Amino acid sequence: MRKRLRKNLAGDLSSEELCKVYNSFDVVGDIAIIRLPDATDLPIQTIAKAIMSRHRNVKTVLLQASPVSGHLRLRRLTYVGGENKTCTVHRENGCFFSIDVAKCYFSPRLSYERMRIARLVESNEIVVNMFAGVGCFSITIAKHANPEKVFSIDINPVAIQLMQENIRLNRVFGKIMPLLGDSKELIRNRLQHVADRVLMPLPEKAREYLPCGVSALKTSGGWIHYYGLEHANKTESPAKKVTLKVKERLNALGLDFELPFVRVVRCTGPNWFQLAVDVRVM
Repeated sequence: MRKRLRKNLAGDLSSEELCKVYNSFDVVGDIAIIRLPDATDLPIQTIAKAIMSRHRNVKTVLLQASPVSGHLRLRRLTYVGGENKTCTVHRENGCFFSIDVAKCYFSPRLSYERMRIARLVESNEIVVNMFAGVGCFSITIAKHANPEKVFSIDINPVAIQLMQENIRLNRVFGKIMPLLGDSKELIRNRLQHVADRVLMPLPEKAREYLPCGVSALKTSGGWIHYYGLEHANKTESPAKKVTLKVKERLNALGLDFELPFVRVVRCTGPNWFQLAVDVRVM
């Protein structure tokens, strides 16, 4: 859930201070995560109290003190106000996700995308989720579609533990198989040519891992849901740029394919965009 921070702080900060505040924050379960400019002199406790007073469901406010980075995609979070915790349960699309925001990557801004993919999954499909995290895409699919199996891979052992808890919370036993490890190795050794559909919701590694994702598809073909990051100025189209890169990678593999759908999922920074590309491999 994305919130507008300046609106929350109107009346609590001066107009000069408001101009320094990033105008959005995320709410994950009952935890609000805010970002502030480096070396800021803003009254951070005032900001936390204003958020909790206007959003009664928020029990904790954390400050994102570093960018998302590393192979586990983690960020440094600093306690600001409310209950001192990093664990919560987030509700989305009729699903419940147990999350530790300090030890696992999770973005509530992908809620629409998770449901969009679930609606595309046909009955009895086999799905491979290459970068599953705590299982949000996988569980949404299991709850709202009727897959035969979702192989749900992540390299983070904490994410796998939480995924197992989320399978229990959402009562999708038998539908999802959590797999700990690098998706490239697991697909090469265990999941060659098994999938009707492959999910690649990790933009930083999607292009590198695309050939591996293709190898998980059945020999008859199937779908790949590719997520990429693109830099584009005002005269450029991020959709065209990601399309060219995906086509170049797939052409090098000698595949017969089409890209029927491309969309900008969100802006991740100045002139940076996350995009979704649906690929049909024939």
